[in-house]
This record gives sequence, C-alpha cells and structure tokens, in this order.
Amino acid sequence: VIAASYDKTVRAWDLETGKLLWKVRYDTFIVSCKFSPDGKYVVSGFDVDHGICIMDAENITTVSVIKDHHTRSITSCCFDPDSQRVASVSLDRCIKIWDVTSQATLLTITKAHSNAISNCCFTFSGHFLCTSSWDKNLKIWNVHTGEFRNRGACVTLMQGHEGSVSSCHFARDSSFLISGGFDRTVAIWDVAEGYQKLSLKGHNDWVMDVAISNNKKWILSASKDRTMRLWNIEEIDQIPLVIKYKKAMGLKVKQCERCDRPFSIFKSDTSSEMFTQCVFCRIDTRGLPAETSSSSSSGRENSPPLPGGSEDD
Repeated sequence: VIAASYDKTVRAWDLETGKLLWKVRYDTFIVSCKFSPDGKYVVSGFDVDHGICIMDAENITTVSVIKDHHTRSITSCCFDPDSQRVASVSLDRCIKIWDVTSQATLLTITKAHSNAISNCCFTFSGHFLCTSSWDKNLKIWNVHTGEFRNRGACVTLMQGHEGSVSSCHFARDSSFLISGGFDRTVAIWDVAEGYQKLSLKGHNDWVMDVAISNNKKWILSASKDRTMRLWNIEEIDQIPLVIKYKKAMGLKVKQCERCDRPFSIFKSDTSSEMFTQCVFCRIDTRGLPAETSSSSSSGRENSPPLPGGSEDD
C-alpha cells in the first residue's frame, strides 16, 4: 500500500508484514499518489509545484517530473488501466492526460467544471474518465476527444449531491459509479441511464473517499468524521426503495448484445426497442449526440478513433 502526506513524503508498506518498504521525500507537499495497475510505477501529485512525478516503483527512481503541469494545486491523479497514461485534475478546473512513454501531454480540457475538480477515475477499458467537482457535479469524458456527454446517458449525474463531490469510483464493469460528498452521503449511480440508484447515509461529516470491491458486493467509504464504513450492496436491486424508484421512473432492464452487460431503459421511450447495446458500446460504435461544455486541445494532430467495445467498457 502507498500513501502521500503533507510531510512531503511518499511511503510504501508491505501489506502482509506491515514493514515500510521505502520512503521518498520531496521538496513540496504531496496531495495524491497512486500505483499503476501493473505495479511498475507510482504517480504523485504536487501541491505548490502544481506538477506530477512518475517514479519506477521497483528501483525507486524518477521516470519523469512535470512541474507546473497545472496552474494551481493538483487534487488527484491516476493511471489508466494500461499503465500508459496519467490523468490529473486540479483546483484550476483543468483535466490533463499525460503519456508515460512519449512524455507528452495528450489532452488538455480547460474549464472542465465551474469549480475545483476534486477527483478522477478511469473506466476499466480506459476509454472514459469520470471527474467529480466542488460544483456538485460528476462528468464523464471521452478521453480521446475531450467531449463531455451532456445529452442522453450521463446528464443526470449532474444532479444528486447537495454539496461538493469529493470522490468517484467506477465498478469494474462500469455498470455503476459511486461518489462521496460534502452532504455526508455515498451515492450509487446507474451509469447506463445516469440516475442515482441509492444514497447511503450514516456518516456524520464529509465523505472524502470511496472505493468498491471487484465483485461489486462492497463499498468502502472514509469520512472526516474519523470513521470508515463498509457497505454491503450485493442485493441493491432488491432494496424496496430502489425497486420503487425504478418503477416510478418506468425503467426496465435489458442485456447488451455486445458485451452482455445489463442496462436500463425507459419503458415509455418509443425508441427503446432500438437500443440493443449499453451506452458505452453505443458510444464506441457510432457516438452519442454531444456538446462540448469546455474547450479542449490535444497533443496529437488527430485524436485516435474510438476503439471497438470491450468487455470492460
């Protein structure tokens, strides 16, 4: 396990023995750190220097340091599932994607939110990035083009929390998203239709971080109330409140013919019979109508085309 601190260090421990494996000291405060999925790298986000540092986790050597990557303090950074790209977000309301191999910025999205961006996370396909913000919203981005999908599937992810959103995390199959916020709740979102399935209440202060198990049975939340809570959501679709809400919205569940993922559609939607694929597969194959709610620029002359759907879309 790895941790960053305002003591200007990043430390790694062995989970089995509890032994400190290594410690790296920097000249500035470290506000975020993450292992790459393959375990080869560690990315750290700087406060005062507004930059990121990518380090070889085995040799404890620096791969690259990008100072002034943002114009204000970084709030979060993470690797994509292939361990080749690093997303970073900041108080400057900007999103950046950095390529580890070419050591270049692939994508910059300015004014991505109307307030500071607090966290970011990739889907397990790496095609999409979710950002949470102090503007009370969550947004899902196509990281190849920088477009915010604000029509159709993801529009209501902008409504749910009553205060700043501090964290976000996708389920492994991207069927739902969880978030934590200033309103002391953990929200569970249906990604396919963009509605809040359930709000978990119990913390007495700001929920700062959330995580979900790979089997989608457990949610872990951490709060400023000095507690961590473990929530069992294995039978969430059987909860009376969730069933009642689905019926009220007129939702029914179908199975994606491409990736086999279940997704919800509105019974009253006259075009619902046309939808045989989940939202991620539909975006991959032909793209949804979209408006760009921010300006974006790419480090490449032409953004790569969206790849075909995968099991982890």
